[in-house]
Amino acid sequence: MLRSLFAPLPPQGLRMTAHQPTLDLRDGPRDECGVFGIFAPGHDVARLAYFALYALQHRGQESAGIAAADRDGYIITQRALGLVSQVFKEHDLRALGGELAIGHVRYSTTGSNQWENSQPVHRSAGAAGNRRELALAHNGNLINAVELHSELREQGVGFSSTSDSEIIAAMLAAHPAASIEDAIADVVPRLQGAFSIVVMTKDRICGFRDPAGIRPLALGRLGDRYCLASESCAFDIIGAELIRDVLPGELVSIDDDGIRTRMVAESSREALCVFEHIYFARPDSRIGGVSLQAARGRMGELLARESPAPTADLVIAVPDSGNAAARGFARASGLPQDDGFVKNRYVARTFIQPGQELRKQGLRLKFNPLPEIVGGKRLVVVDDSIVRGNTTRQIVGMLRDAGALEVHLRISAPPIRHPCFYGIDMHTREEMVAHGRTVQEVSEHLGADSLAYLSLAGVYEAIGGERSRHCDACFSGEYPLEGTDETQSKLALEASLPMASA
Repeated sequence: MLRSLFAPLPPQGLRMTAHQPTLDLRDGPRDECGVFGIFAPGHDVARLAYFALYALQHRGQESAGIAAADRDGYIITQRALGLVSQVFKEHDLRALGGELAIGHVRYSTTGSNQWENSQPVHRSAGAAGNRRELALAHNGNLINAVELHSELREQGVGFSSTSDSEIIAAMLAAHPAASIEDAIADVVPRLQGAFSIVVMTKDRICGFRDPAGIRPLALGRLGDRYCLASESCAFDIIGAELIRDVLPGELVSIDDDGIRTRMVAESSREALCVFEHIYFARPDSRIGGVSLQAARGRMGELLARESPAPTADLVIAVPDSGNAAARGFARASGLPQDDGFVKNRYVARTFIQPGQELRKQGLRLKFNPLPEIVGGKRLVVVDDSIVRGNTTRQIVGMLRDAGALEVHLRISAPPIRHPCFYGIDMHTREEMVAHGRTVQEVSEHLGADSLAYLSLAGVYEAIGGERSRHCDACFSGEYPLEGTDETQSKLALEASLPMASA
C-alpha cells in the first residue's frame, strides 16, 4: 500500500515560480540535484535523511522531499517547494518514521519548477497481490525522455508531472520482473543520458548510475548499515564513513542482508562530469579518492603559473566559489591574499524584487566590497567559472567603485562555450558570454583589465584525472553520449505534451 502525506499544495503564485521573474544572483552553472538513501533499522532514518539533504543543499534549492517506509509496508512521502529547512519541521520528521528512507533536493533540469515535479517520485503499479510500490529520487537528465514518455503514454501509462524522473519510476513500477533489482537491470539499458538514482521499495534501497557515470553517487556505512548519497559530505554530517564511489553502470542493493552489487550496464567509456571537481560538489567532498578542496587549490596554483598577473598587488576571491583557487593562486604567485568582499550567506533566490531604487544595488544583497581592502590596489580576482557574465561584470564595476586601480580576472576553468544536456542547466550557447567571443573580447565586455582561464590540461592535472574518463563537453563541445540532441532544452518534455500549456 502507498500512503502519502504531502505538504499542502503551495499557493498558485509560488507553484508557477518557473514563469515568474526572480532576482537570481547566481552567474555560475546551475546546480542539478542531490540524492540520498539509507537502510538502517534502529535509526531515525527520516532525521538522518534530513541532515544529509541539508549537506547536499548546494546541489538544488528549488524543492526538497523525503520518502520513508516501515515494516508494515507503508511508504510515506513528503515534498514541497523550498529549501530543506523550509520544507521540513519537527512534526514532519516524526511522521516519517521507518527503517529506510530516501531524499532529494532539486534544481530543475527536465521539467519546470512546479510542485508536481518535486521528488521523491512515488509510483504504484501492477495487479492486486503482485503490486510494486516504490519511491525514486534522481540526479541527472535523460536525453531520450520525450521518446520514452510517448511510448509509455501509448501503453496507457498516466503521469502527474513533466519530469524524466517519473518516467523512470513508471518503468520500474510496472515492470513484470519479480524483484526490483531485475527490473532495474532491464530498464537501465533503455535509458539514455545521465542518471544517479536511489529507489526504495518497502524493504530495500537500491542505487545505480548511468553506464558512463556522468553524475556521481557514493556508498557509505553507518555502523553495520549502509547509505547512498550524491556526495560524501552527506555521510560526514550523519557520522557515516565513505566506502567508495558506486561504479558507472553498477547497481547496489541494500536490505536486511547487507549489500549486494551487480553490473547492469556497460559503456565504451567513462564520462564523469569534470564540473563536479570544479564547481558543483562541496569542497569537503571526495570524488574518486580526490579531495576537492585540495584539487581546487591546485587549479589556482596552475592558473597562476599559466597566466600570472605581474602588475598585481593583491589576490581576492569571488566568495565562496573562488576561495580555494584564490588561495592556490596566491601561494603560487607569492602575492598576498585578503577578503575583498563580505558575502551574505543567507541570500538564496528571492521572489521579492528590489524595486527601481534598489535594482542597481541588487548584487549587494549577496556581495559587498570592502574599500579599505581593495581601494588603491591592482587586484587579481579569482573565480571558478563564468557562464552569462552578468554578475561578473557587476562585480568588476563594484570593485572599481570601491577604488580598485586594476581588475585582472582569473578563472580556474576553461571558457564555457557549449550547452550541457546531462543535468546542468546550461542549454543555449547564446546565453554564454564566451560563445562567439575571443578572451580579449570577453574581458572588454566584462570591463576587466585582463582575463585568463585555466587550460583544460591544467584542470586534469589538478584533479589527477584522465580526460578519456570525464565529460568536458561544456568546454570542448565533445559530447560523450550518442544521441545527444543539441536542440533539446530542459522544457522539451513539457513542450511535447498537450497539458504543457494548461
